[in-house]
Amino acid sequence: MTTKVTVWNEYRHERNDPAVGALYPNGIYGAIASFLSEAGFETRTATLDEPEHGLTDDVLRGTDVLVWWGHLAHGEVGDETVRKVKERVLDGMGLIVLHSGHHSKIFKALMGTSCDLLWREADEKERLWVVSPGHPIVEGIGAYIELEKEEMYGEHFDVPAPDELIFTSWFEGGEVFRSGCAYVRGNGKIFYFRPGHETYPTYYHKDIQRVIANAAAWARPVRRSRPAYGNAKPLERIGGKA
Repeated sequence: MTTKVTVWNEYRHERNDPAVGALYPNGIYGAIASFLSEAGFETRTATLDEPEHGLTDDVLRGTDVLVWWGHLAHGEVGDETVRKVKERVLDGMGLIVLHSGHHSKIFKALMGTSCDLLWREADEKERLWVVSPGHPIVEGIGAYIELEKEEMYGEHFDVPAPDELIFTSWFEGGEVFRSGCAYVRGNGKIFYFRPGHETYPTYYHKDIQRVIANAAAWARPVRRSRPAYGNAKPLERIGGKA
């Protein structure tokens, strides 16, 4: 069964900054959706300024994995949309949060912390080291991914300890960062992946594309009945009573 992926993006930088618009003429969401489609996923896109931010009940019901990129306008995402996305994740929908999406309302709601960090824009080399080489998210990836220029994110990253740490980044200025963090919340899987500043061609890098595609496959829902909750009748007799 084909995995259905919705790529969500504010689509503000691309319209307001000519340099970003030139780099991503079809939007950051368009670039991501394109390579995921080439990888065999059924993709659709949604943006901040669409009705209900493009995440209607029908869209969310038809989404196996939601990819989230936000930066300028985290506060403009409606709380009701955040609530619905969170419920879908807890029910089994996968969520991939990219780069500055660490400050999104949905990621904070699922982490329960500030999700804050250090940052610097200085055209630094980033080397993302694979620290969990047996994980499916790094299938086809070598010992590390090297990006010539990226924005620096540094520790301390105020998130819960990941269930699985997949990448650790080193930056030219000396900082390190937990740049690939995998979590389970309820029935859903979450992957936070650090690279992707809007002024760099990061989403055209084949290894970055491979990681995101691998993550989408990893995060898709398990095809099974969801657990039942609430009062339960005994499966066996208790104390000899019928």
